[in-house]
Amino acid sequence: MIDQHAPDDAPTCDRCGDAFPTADLLALHRGHAHDALSEDERAAFEAAREADTESLRLFRLQALGALVLLYFGFLMAYAVVT
Repeated sequence: MIDQHAPDDAPTCDRCGDAFPTADLLALHRGHAHDALSEDERAAFEAAREADTESLRLFRLQALGALVLLYFGFLMAYAVVT
């Protein structure tokens, strides 16, 4: 999957030629799409996966908080209107 919006100096996979906006996305791609990673590539993949997991966890908590606030906001509006 070649990114059409990647800049010319974007990190590129040396195995398949795909370009990625960041080095972390390239490391995640290598870990998921290619076998036989070197020690450095494996370490970069693990670090990128950990960072991605943390950001996803934070997003899920924020989304849950927004849904709870929205639910109670509608509940309070309904209680006031009726």
